Amino acid sequence: MASSFAPPPSRKGRGATGNLESRFSAFRRESDETRHESDAAQECEVKFVTQVALEHARTIISRNQSADIPFDRSINPYRGCEHGCAYCFARPTHAYLGLSPGLDFETRLYAKHNAAERLDAELRKRGYQPALLALGANTDPYQPIEREYGITRSVLEVLERFGHPVGITTKSALVTRDIDILSRMAQRGLARVFISVGTLDADIARKMEPRANTPARRIDAIRKLTDAGIPTGVIVAPIVPALTDFDIERVLATAAQAGATYAAYVMLRLPREVHDIFVTWLEAHYPMRARHVMSLIEQVRDGKHNSSEFGTRMRGTGLHAELIRQRFHLAARKLGLNQARPPLRNDQFKVPAPSPPADTANGRRPPSPRPADTADPQMPLF
Repeated sequence: MASSFAPPPSRKGRGATGNLESRFSAFRRESDETRHESDAAQECEVKFVTQVALEHARTIISRNQSADIPFDRSINPYRGCEHGCAYCFARPTHAYLGLSPGLDFETRLYAKHNAAERLDAELRKRGYQPALLALGANTDPYQPIEREYGITRSVLEVLERFGHPVGITTKSALVTRDIDILSRMAQRGLARVFISVGTLDADIARKMEPRANTPARRIDAIRKLTDAGIPTGVIVAPIVPALTDFDIERVLATAAQAGATYAAYVMLRLPREVHDIFVTWLEAHYPMRARHVMSLIEQVRDGKHNSSEFGTRMRGTGLHAELIRQRFHLAARKLGLNQARPPLRNDQFKVPAPSPPADTANGRRPPSPRPADTADPQMPLF
């Protein structure tokens, strides 16, 4: 897929306001100020519709050695994410494809259609040792195109057959579609879900996460998951100083009331191209507040706009970061969150007999039938 160029004005339903080039590109494009009006009129005709390319993955389990996260392996069924969150730390990964971390990241997507088959093969390798496998560590496994491709569900089917533990992080209510699988796995101590809710303010969420479910639908997803016996938590992420940090206690209280038993938070991170994308977004939507927000970000990042040091990158440093930490833990303690978090089980792992090959006509693996009582035909696309 070739990258595209877009002018600075924001686009309805998209998070990034522009389409900066990949940092690996040998070319840079700038508008000619002497022809600004005519160029802008032509460029505004560019339609950034969602395009999906099928990717044949050679491997599917990604490994990491990060000291900041409680897992060493993960699966990302998709590259890019249509949710379009202005702050998404995964945006820079699109640069490795020669695409823009801006609008390309939201509109030029890749679906790993053979993910289930590759996972089955990798779990059968001699000497494989099971441990928590994360879904949603990079891009959202339940972004809108999952409705059509069903790759995340096919991955869950494999993990259930093998008795392999899985932890899911998403900001989509589409996860409730798979309650049938997740509830069975939860009964065996194999599944846990975290729903990301940065704020309950629908206006802020709509601007910052334009194609994600509303905060209210995410809270409802917590309720449905917990009612089905699936251990569920909430991640207050990202916490944006002077923009969403006022909502920490309200998010925790609402999630706890819906049945959440776990909670975590992540301070806003602005690695590489995310910095410019977020700052431009902030100035476009909150021009009167932008300087104050960036000033507080500097306070929690040792005078910088981002820090990548293990141990502090998720929480920040300094007085303001400490105040947020205290507020979060005090609220969580009052609400009875994080009282216990038993580890998911590894002793259920067992290599099953090989299953017949899936029908992959047209490069797509259709999702398996779901019980009618778990389907939600009224769930909106975004």
